[in-house]
Amino acid sequence: MAEVKGCDITQNDSMAIISLEWAARNGHQEVVKFLLGQDNIEPDKPNEGGYTPLWCAAINGHEEVVKLLLERDDVYPDKSDHCGRTPLWSAAEYGHEGVVKTLLRRDDIDPNRLDEDGQTPLGVAAAIGHEGVVKILLGRENINPDTPDHYGGTPLWWAAFMGHEGVVKALLGRDDVDPNKPIDYHQMPLSWAIFNGYQNMVNLLLEQYSVDPYGEWSEVGQTPLWWAALNGHEGVVKILLGQNVNPDDQDDQGRTPLSRAAENGHEEVVKLLLGRDDVNPDKPDKCGRRPLWWAAHNGHAGVVRLLSGLEQLEKLLGIFVLVHESREVKKDVSLTDG
Repeated sequence: MAEVKGCDITQNDSMAIISLEWAARNGHQEVVKFLLGQDNIEPDKPNEGGYTPLWCAAINGHEEVVKLLLERDDVYPDKSDHCGRTPLWSAAEYGHEGVVKTLLRRDDIDPNRLDEDGQTPLGVAAAIGHEGVVKILLGRENINPDTPDHYGGTPLWWAAFMGHEGVVKALLGRDDVDPNKPIDYHQMPLSWAIFNGYQNMVNLLLEQYSVDPYGEWSEVGQTPLWWAALNGHEGVVKILLGQNVNPDDQDDQGRTPLSRAAENGHEEVVKLLLGRDDVNPDKPDKCGRRPLWWAAHNGHAGVVRLLSGLEQLEKLLGIFVLVHESREVKKDVSLTDG
């Protein structure tokens, strides 16, 4: 007979329930088996936080304990905690692939059930980057892979925002995922991949023919190239320039991608933009401030040299000096030979 500090837990309902919860939480399979065999046990009773023994086993990845509890007719496998998070949701959050597979074998579990923030198990797995869990959930026939949460973020949006390339690739393999679905202020998955400089992900998203690299991302005229230039993402700027975007578009304040790159001192981006015939390096914004003004104002000497032509002049002067020195050496050699 099991005893805890001299107490017979089989004669104490609350002690038995607490014991089952902790045994499930810590993966003690044999203890769980024993407790489930007691007549006074309530295997589906939640604690004060709304956590059932099944929920505790699922969130901690104890697959065998989950299986034991699922064998019971008096355990509801889709019961949520006080935040609306089911055992499946919690297992997905922590990347427990075996538990997710086990739970998904049940027809009475809704894989699209939302928590209090409107996020699905797929949404949380995508946001955290659990690629294996994402693929398992996508294999469920009744999964909705494009459900937005209360903030408008879809699983694809979250994966792109957090930089999870493998998850993005898995989601883009679905015909029922909209790669252009935005949250507020026109911010699409591509927006955040560009903003954060995720070069491979930008390429992945641009391979989708429906993704638009040309449009505005905000209500104030900021384009994808504008954001990439602002943040100094040289590789992304190269990709976007290869998409035949207008590299000299102005936002509502008249600021161009070059103006923003100059302001923040991104020399390599400035070089890329200055290499374009369709970029006006002297275009003023609505306050009359040109890219050179912004670079000088913020003390970016390298960008000032690029925009003022000093770098090119210094290169020419350097060539002139080299040629002159070469001629002087030849002259000295001739005089010596003479």
